[in-house]
Amino acid sequence: MSPVLRAGPVSQSRYEALRILVRVEQDRAFADIVLEHALEHARLEPRDAALCTELVYGTLRWRRHLDWRLAPHLKRPLEKLDPWVRSLLRLTAYQLFFLDRVPRWAAVDEAVSLAKLKSRRPGPPEFVNAVLRSLTRATGAPPPPASPVEAAAVRCSFPDWIAARWLDRYGAAEAEALMVASNDRPPTTLRANALRTTREALGARVRDEELASTHPTELAPEGLIVDHGAAGRWAAFADGWCTVQDEASMLVARLLDPRPGELVGDVCAAPGTKATHLAELMGNRGRIVAMDPQAARLKLVSKAAARLGIETHVGSAASLAGRWRGRCDAVLVDAPCSNLGVLRRNPDVKWRRGPDDLLRLQAKQQTIVAAAASMVKPGGRLVYATCSLEPEENEEVIASLPGHGSEWQPDTSASFPVPSDAEGFVRLLPHRHGTDGFTAIRLRRGA
Repeated sequence: MSPVLRAGPVSQSRYEALRILVRVEQDRAFADIVLEHALEHARLEPRDAALCTELVYGTLRWRRHLDWRLAPHLKRPLEKLDPWVRSLLRLTAYQLFFLDRVPRWAAVDEAVSLAKLKSRRPGPPEFVNAVLRSLTRATGAPPPPASPVEAAAVRCSFPDWIAARWLDRYGAAEAEALMVASNDRPPTTLRANALRTTREALGARVRDEELASTHPTELAPEGLIVDHGAAGRWAAFADGWCTVQDEASMLVARLLDPRPGELVGDVCAAPGTKATHLAELMGNRGRIVAMDPQAARLKLVSKAAARLGIETHVGSAASLAGRWRGRCDAVLVDAPCSNLGVLRRNPDVKWRRGPDDLLRLQAKQQTIVAAAASMVKPGGRLVYATCSLEPEENEEVIASLPGHGSEWQPDTSASFPVPSDAEGFVRLLPHRHGTDGFTAIRLRRGA
């Protein structure tokens, strides 16, 4: 028997990571959903679950860069390989180039073991072994592409079309900084529930109960960054003391500036993260009308509100939008978008999206924001936000709002930690603010 086929045991975390990566590529499944289900089914120990998560997201973040590093060591293009072989090579290359705690020989040996388990014949394990041994002997990276756009896209692991847009908009240095920051591991950030606790008390509780260390966010006064720990399993989470939410996302509700006693609409409310934040900012005094185009997802809003001790009026957008026409003091539109601002959390998105998606989503966003605007009473406020950085999903959508520039004017009157630009837009960028990326604007309707 070939020595290659006497490889040792396979860790459950790497086995699950490989299965997830194959599903994401072959079935176009969403990585976060597949990962959640896989971890729940496999019942991995927390340390192994963390490694599996790191391998999946890290491999997806750096996929194009890994392909570039692998290409010189292959006799045929990577896309011609079996999907599981391709994913296994990427998975192992990620460990070799981006993880320090795994010895190179151990990463290669376990890849061979995985190949043996998957193929049960000599060819694929020996092929995997030969490619990875050659990769570990390489003295440096291959030459970059001649095109500046392709070179930046390969270095930073992005599709050409996104790299080209960002290079044109931000310039080379800032565009590369944005791409690299979009590949960072995002922190776990908690929003303290002001109805039940304070940020300081929450930090003290999780320190005492969970031995978890935290530190406050810089921009959102209710945010805590978790240095380590699985927050969703904590007693403080179950008791409704906190919600897992990125700092940038917390600022969206603050931009709307909801006040006690107001009638506030959230037209894309599921799963309820921002709707419950609005209620907390209002001291749970007033009325939140939570709607969503996908009525089935509204159960998530009710569940989140019940855990946090918040009252909301929940219903489908179709059934409620007309009922509240011209009656709301403030309305939030956190619109469905390309998610190109949250790639550090959803890295598979950049391999799914194309330029045509921006125009498709724009049409949907225009319909939603027009319906939401109709709910705002004269003198009321409308916040439109996306977790996208692209003009098609932001500036162009607002420019198309009926009455924009006359009935609807940018409103920058409230104090906010990030200044708005000349058009009234607030922009958070991962490389500048250390948060997810989002674009938002607050408008006021003329009396």
